[in-house]
Amino acid sequence: MEPCVICLAGPTASGKSAIALALAESLPRPVEIVSVDSALVYRGMDIGTAKPSAAQRAAVPHHLIDIIEPSQSFSAARFVSDAQRLIAEINAREHVALLVGGTMLYFKALIEGLDLLPPADPALRAELDSQAAARGWPEMHAELARIDPITAARLAPTDAQRIQRALEVFHLAGRPISSLHGSAARAGIAPLLVALEPLDRAWLHARIANRFHSMLAAGLVDEVRALRARGDLHAALPAMRCVGYRQTWEALERGDLGTLAERAIAATRQLAKRQLTWLRAMPLRARVACDAADAEQRVIALARRAAAA
Repeated sequence: MEPCVICLAGPTASGKSAIALALAESLPRPVEIVSVDSALVYRGMDIGTAKPSAAQRAAVPHHLIDIIEPSQSFSAARFVSDAQRLIAEINAREHVALLVGGTMLYFKALIEGLDLLPPADPALRAELDSQAAARGWPEMHAELARIDPITAARLAPTDAQRIQRALEVFHLAGRPISSLHGSAARAGIAPLLVALEPLDRAWLHARIANRFHSMLAAGLVDEVRALRARGDLHAALPAMRCVGYRQTWEALERGDLGTLAERAIAATRQLAKRQLTWLRAMPLRARVACDAADAEQRVIALARRAAAA
């Protein structure tokens, strides 16, 4: 059989997981799911990541979930390496590799190739964090705008992680990170890319709010309390910067949970906006309105054609 790779991308709360499981039941070939999510890789972070349940993972094989500790980091380069290996193994079993998630950088890196960027420099990052503590991230963003206006224009002034990385790359490479984009060879993956995009943004906003309230009811605050109690984690780690976890950590630090839902829902809406912006920059995607009544059937039809090709 011909190798088959299907990508299902979409913003948070767009229904990706449910549609992925429906695809697994509907396609003529066995399906294995590869997570394309920078938060699902972390062990012990289940509620706030909407991690697939044990029953769902038993019904359909899932990969790249629960593979590292929250104290560790996971890069786009590692994702590409792991995903390419898994795709080859899944296709060798004559199964369909279904890549599902909302980390658009990972999709872009896998499909278009990974930029040849310098590795992280812990000492430089510590210096940038020190500067940010004194000046604030909006001022660091203003500095980035002076040296790399292209990158600064697509980052929020409070997006500490990406501002730090862009400044780090400039200091290490001597060039703006935007000038390095597109410098890598293609990764050699040519999948069907199905993009779940809502016609009505209010539909997505309502789902985001409902899901976060469900997470609170399921014990998200206690989950973050347990992570804080471990002793090896801190707020600056990538794992603890994940949406929902960052706001809950900060609320516990302040001793004030009263505005947690409001802050986390607003942050998640901003995340969804960024995810949709990434998707619109992928011209070869097949768009499906995730708020349409027949969204699942449309995705299944597209996937069936790809699996039969």
